[in-house]
Amino acid sequence: MARNEELYQAILKGDRNKVQEIFQAAIEQDKNVNELLDDSMIPAMREMGERFSRNEIYVPEMLIAARAMQTGLNLIEPILAKNNHQSPAKIAVGTVKGDLHDIGKNLVSIMLKGVGYEVIDLGTNCSVEKYDEAVAAGASIIMCSALLTTTMTYMEEVVNHFKNNEMIKVVIGGAPVTQKYADSIGAHGYGRDANEAVKIVERLTGAIA
Repeated sequence: MARNEELYQAILKGDRNKVQEIFQAAIEQDKNVNELLDDSMIPAMREMGERFSRNEIYVPEMLIAARAMQTGLNLIEPILAKNNHQSPAKIAVGTVKGDLHDIGKNLVSIMLKGVGYEVIDLGTNCSVEKYDEAVAAGASIIMCSALLTTTMTYMEEVVNHFKNNEMIKVVIGGAPVTQKYADSIGAHGYGRDANEAVKIVERLTGAIA
């Protein structure tokens, strides 16, 4: 299916009403919503991610696009579930213990859902026990976010907790976090922004080389 330009542009502009209109029409006409997702929505969010990485847009624009994306996902998730749509992996996303900031986490969560992953959104102030619960529910990748230098140190505790479990990968990110810090605590990946975080997950799950 060719790209639906109207839907693609609606995501770029963050036009939730247009996204809802397009998907409701597609559902009523029994069109393949998987193709709308794969050929139009995901490429639009990838484009926004690339623009964000190049500092051509900023957090407000990303959030507006992500919310438009979520509008479409809310409509089609029941259909995907009914069609037994298989997620490449189950990902747990949460802001670490002591930190209540969630904008970055929310962006990562929505973008991961947009490219087909099942996401367990753990919210904020996540302890090791909370991540453990996600692993028990099937998560194979743990994503830890932090906005504060005082809370990012808890990431090391999370990494150490799972270091003897070869099936679990820990990816970290957030404003004060760096690749150097990720390397120093033994994290399996570091995402400089939401777009990079998704690419790390795709590499860890073998979705991209």
